[in-house]
Amino acid sequence: MYVQLSKILNDINSILVPKGCFGCNVRLNRGEKLLCTVCRNQIPLTDYNYNEENHFDSIFYGRVPIKKASSFLFFTENGTVKNLIHHLKYKNQEIVGEFLGDWCGLVLKDDPHLQNIHIDLVFPVPLHKNKLRKRGYNQVSLFGKRIAHHLSTNFYEDVLIKNQNTKTQTKKDRFFRWQSNQGLYSLNKKYSLAHKKILLLDDVVTTGATLEACTKELNTIEGITIYILTMAMVRKS
Repeated sequence: MYVQLSKILNDINSILVPKGCFGCNVRLNRGEKLLCTVCRNQIPLTDYNYNEENHFDSIFYGRVPIKKASSFLFFTENGTVKNLIHHLKYKNQEIVGEFLGDWCGLVLKDDPHLQNIHIDLVFPVPLHKNKLRKRGYNQVSLFGKRIAHHLSTNFYEDVLIKNQNTKTQTKKDRFFRWQSNQGLYSLNKKYSLAHKKILLLDDVVTTGATLEACTKELNTIEGITIYILTMAMVRKS
């Protein structure tokens, strides 16, 4: 009976979860999830951590005060990381967030700086309610839930509120992104974040303007310590 039930669940799972590798489209073998072993070994990890300075930190120099920033993967215009993020955001493959969250979370558990502190709260850059209704989920939420699980802390989706339903800012330069993001986010008053250490999450960072706008709002809270984590960041040539 148990074997039959397990087989049924596996059959359902095989329908819901793509069997082709997101990197090379080869059929996945037993035990492989989303990426084949070859593509997983070749995926461009940043190797950034919260113990040493990195390029991501420098994005925020002179802009907003943060404690530390890190990103898990490098994003390029063509490649496996772009495929993963695209399926996560536009192909209803929320499982990509879980996959990356578990992978990244295991790495963070070994981070020497995070081992010596306690992150009180993990939460994502929010979507506007209209976009959230259309997509059905915040693409960063499942990633965040898995990160919080591995760090043994809390995850809340609605700490920040997005006040305007803006269009994508991918083609805008840094100044215009910053200008359009002024007053775009506000705090949910039901959360008390004074003197908390928080981890703010996003999917892909380019100029950092969105994270800057969120961080500016968060820095109005007394004694808050802000850490930032993204799934990926654009690799600088």
